[in-house]
Amino acid sequence: MRGDAPVAKPRPAATVVVARDAADGVEVLLVRRHPDQRFMGGVWVFPGGAVDRGETPARTAIRELREEAGIELGEGAELAEFSRWVTPREVKVRFDTHFFVTPAPPGCRPCPDGEECVAVRWITPPAALAEWRAGKLELVFPTIKHLELLAQFDSTDALMSYARSARVEPVEPRVIVDTEGPRVVLP
Repeated sequence: MRGDAPVAKPRPAATVVVARDAADGVEVLLVRRHPDQRFMGGVWVFPGGAVDRGETPARTAIRELREEAGIELGEGAELAEFSRWVTPREVKVRFDTHFFVTPAPPGCRPCPDGEECVAVRWITPPAALAEWRAGKLELVFPTIKHLELLAQFDSTDALMSYARSARVEPVEPRVIVDTEGPRVVLP
């Protein structure tokens, strides 16, 4: 908790949910951040990072996907904005993150960069959430909430159709401290 400290300005960021159809439903690509990373070390997330000067969030999402997972989105690849999350004001390091979705390029074989990300995996959102609940997969609040939403789609086409028509508004969770300790809640 920050107490009376000034609220940090969120840094622009972008991430991308890569989706593909599989026998048991839509699978999404998760990358595991290097355990030694200062920010979210060891956590499974969607590929992404901070927006560099002169970049748009969409450009950042494409670059980060290439850098962290070795996936190149070709010309004409569809990238649709899915959501936008702002780190709670109570947190010292804050991001204003644009979440995009894209269908997996045909035949893509993700490969972690070995520096920022040490592992990659395709997994259905329900399976990821089940592993998280069982303590087998380390996830953070925004990833969990996105997996819960992604679990509602039975095909990549349905997911992309939703994203194309979605009205994206910033979501800024809050941190509440009560007798159970600190917890993150949605507005």
